[in-house]
Amino acid sequence: MQIDILLFDGFDDLDALGPNELLRHAARAGAPFEVALTTLDGAERVVTALGTTLIPERPLGERPDLVLVPGGGLLDGSPIGVRAEIERGAIPAALARLHGAGTAVASVCTGALLLAEAGLLAGRPATTNRLALEHLRAAGAEVIDTRVVDDGDVLTAQGVTAGIDLALWLVERERGRDFADALAQGVEYERTGGVWRREGAAA
Repeated sequence: MQIDILLFDGFDDLDALGPNELLRHAARAGAPFEVALTTLDGAERVVTALGTTLIPERPLGERPDLVLVPGGGLLDGSPIGVRAEIERGAIPAALARLHGAGTAVASVCTGALLLAEAGLLAGRPATTNRLALEHLRAAGAEVIDTRVVDDGDVLTAQGVTAGIDLALWLVERERGRDFADALAQGVEYERTGGVWRREGAAA
């Protein structure tokens, strides 16, 4: 399963790097994941919301199995981050194209608003940072106030550390509860909150 974590200037560090670490640990333990830190345009460097400079591994793939989108920069008025990417439009357009071709999408925190801008959350259950739930509702989503929402090919998680819960849920979907719990114990993380999943939703 190819998982592309999509970076952009102003993303929240932990939104992306928390899931990145958990998913790579899972892969080393035998889960069928290939994880890459990517950018839409193949940028050589990305600067996070906290000023960390990262070197992405490659451009976003043509058809990954799942794209994970972090948040950042929506609630604090930052000139970079989610709000700027909504205005630019390139990331939402790419997400709409990939989802239309069969790629699953996931978001952490306010990354959900990029999914919403792509037209992927209208009438669908979703969550985001609790300070942005009204933004999500205004975008047409059915707001579910829980840690992780799994609607099959669209998954969303609440703020910041919920990205770790999202990653553990992805692991659980692929390898089962015991495998995911062992992974959480290995990184000394206590799984928090619940997962809302539509009955019969396809993974």
